[in-house]
Amino acid sequence: MGDILFLAHRVPWPPNRGDKIRSHHFLQKLMDCAPVHVACFADDENEKQTGWARKAELASCKIVVRNKPKWRAGIEALAYGKPVSLASFESGEIDTYVADVIATRPVDCIFIFSGQMAQFIPADYRGRVVMDFADVDSAKFESYADEGSGPMAWINRREGHMLRAFEKTVAERADHSLFVSQAEALLFRQRSGLSDEQVKAVGNGIDLEFYGSRDVESEVAKHGGPLILFTGQMDYQPNVQAVQSFNTEVMPDILAHFPDARFAIVGRAPSDKVTQLDGKNGTIVTGAVDDIRSWIMAADVVVAPLRIARGIQNKVLEAMAMAKPVVASTCAAEGIEANDGEHFLIAQSVAEEARLVCELLGDPERARELGEQAGILIHSHYSWETQLADLPGLCGFQNPAIAEAVA
Repeated sequence: MGDILFLAHRVPWPPNRGDKIRSHHFLQKLMDCAPVHVACFADDENEKQTGWARKAELASCKIVVRNKPKWRAGIEALAYGKPVSLASFESGEIDTYVADVIATRPVDCIFIFSGQMAQFIPADYRGRVVMDFADVDSAKFESYADEGSGPMAWINRREGHMLRAFEKTVAERADHSLFVSQAEALLFRQRSGLSDEQVKAVGNGIDLEFYGSRDVESEVAKHGGPLILFTGQMDYQPNVQAVQSFNTEVMPDILAHFPDARFAIVGRAPSDKVTQLDGKNGTIVTGAVDDIRSWIMAADVVVAPLRIARGIQNKVLEAMAMAKPVVASTCAAEGIEANDGEHFLIAQSVAEEARLVCELLGDPERARELGEQAGILIHSHYSWETQLADLPGLCGFQNPAIAEAVA
């Protein structure tokens, strides 16, 4: 078999946010199968220069700093009748790199991570194409439109409509289109009319060695009251919306029962809307931290109160892997193969979020049991090795582990 061309919308290292965690592990799995060429975008020059121990193993690598302003991408999208998501990621440099690699190397498979990168598939390429959408992005923008109003609702509705058509066209070209959960795969099959063979679920895993370790120095200030934790990239709209809602709608009810409770929002790049929550209703905003595990270990309850969510929430898997009790909204729990009441608790409403958190804070033994069952589940089913076992075959390569066993 020949080489793999791997296209990603962000540098796949280090694995320090949800999308990069997934792309990082996909890339490593494929590097064990064949020579891999990587083309990707960096948010800035620092990210472009960030090192990685296995980078020297790549057959070649092209990283382009993405610096097109959002307003310009919006104007171009309107002028040329395309989604803003695609206009934002246009690049002549990557177009040229892709053409050169295909012309000079035996590329048997193009693996695309994130829909924005599908625009770089050459029209005359006849090899295998595997598209990892992860989530149904068009449905996400449709949800934004339904939740919003005014000009932004119109913009999001247009984006959802145009992305839906683009996603279908790409999936019809691809040999396989991958999604992070069975629920996302089913939704896309319904929207596209494509078959089970064309549209498949390949789930996220967890670095069990990292999240299974208890040898972590705490950076959490000691405090007498219970700690409720939310983790995530804090300039991401669904995360911002989630913590705003929890701070204003849920924490007052919790504080009525546990006056010294704290709600910690832990994650890099908090937006202004997030930082404004610091000090209100028992909330603390930390920004980036050295080791997220120390905060998870210190938490009494981890919450995922997302109002809009697609796919699998890594924040939920990470907390469960560390045997912490989790209260998740319905959409945040979707895609995780776990049982409500046994491995985590699913809240159907804002009021139920407050009630379930209070019940766990008031019953530490129940919280401990729930966390223990969560940890057992994640460690038995959610390793990256298990989740990515079928990936080499989908890309047309034999799994190295199977090849070694046969030999």
